Amino acid sequence: MIPTIIIRMISVLLIFLGPMRCDAQAIKVILLGTGAPNPGIERFGPSTLVEAGTEKLLFDAGRGASQRLWQLKIPLGEVKALFLTHLHSDHVVGIPDLWLTGWLPTPFGLRTTPLQVWGPKGTQEMMSSLRKAYQWDIRVRAEGPGHLPESGIAIAAKDIVQGVVYERNGVKVTAFEVDHGPNLKPAFGYRIDYAGRSVIISGDTRPSENLVQFARNADVVIHEVMAARPELLSKSAAARGIVSTHTSPEEAGKIFERVKPRLAVYTHVSLFTTDPSIPPPSAEELIPRTRTTYAGPLEVGEDLMTIVIGDTVEVQRFTRPAR
Repeated sequence: MIPTIIIRMISVLLIFLGPMRCDAQAIKVILLGTGAPNPGIERFGPSTLVEAGTEKLLFDAGRGASQRLWQLKIPLGEVKALFLTHLHSDHVVGIPDLWLTGWLPTPFGLRTTPLQVWGPKGTQEMMSSLRKAYQWDIRVRAEGPGHLPESGIAIAAKDIVQGVVYERNGVKVTAFEVDHGPNLKPAFGYRIDYAGRSVIISGDTRPSENLVQFARNADVVIHEVMAARPELLSKSAAARGIVSTHTSPEEAGKIFERVKPRLAVYTHVSLFTTDPSIPPPSAEELIPRTRTTYAGPLEVGEDLMTIVIGDTVEVQRFTRPAR
């Protein structure tokens, strides 16, 4: 086992303080939102942007995904491919904003081709229903002064099963089933491969043997985490039921120890309580708890954290530009 202090020094060295290098064969991952259902301002809803070659791929569109994209000056219309891990509201509530605002003829919009959406059973029905829900807005914008093109508001949605779901310009996306509990099937994780590099996005899951198999030889594993205090779990059956559909830091560490990625990263950071008298754990507790089962490179994801996977793996935390 590598001493924890050395691992932490390696983790710190991964944080690149200058402009982020990104060679043409690298995969660039931006954690747009690293939160869970709680409506906090520090962590927006779960959403991850993956840039590989000419492709910009979005995985989930939680609360605030559009704001984060434009915060990075990425027009929403440039995101033409959206992959959903499952249909819980915290993972899809940002879709209408991404879709409708991305259609506008403005620097932050400019979509002129259909938004393509892949996801579990129910995705097609959900996207069709969104079209009906916003039919008034769509009609008046199409018929109004701007005469926005129908092609920019069109949707091409597909219900998927496990396997390769996307392969273009050297980028391959493979969906694999994960275990988000018996009543939440199907739920997917995704593996993205490009130029000999790879990244895993777990989606919401409790420890999943299938994820371990698909994550073999992956460079970076981005995994959900949920932490709750023991006194809450001993008191509340409802809390135990919810926690049982997610992955604790100790359980995640066992997964990372088996997969041995070049870097493990937490997202969907759920610091959980159902009882106002029992505060949730802090984010600072996640790494020490993970270290009981895993000694490798590890980061707790933050909104707008960027990870570049090339010959090295580099991590940069977002710094707001000076006013």
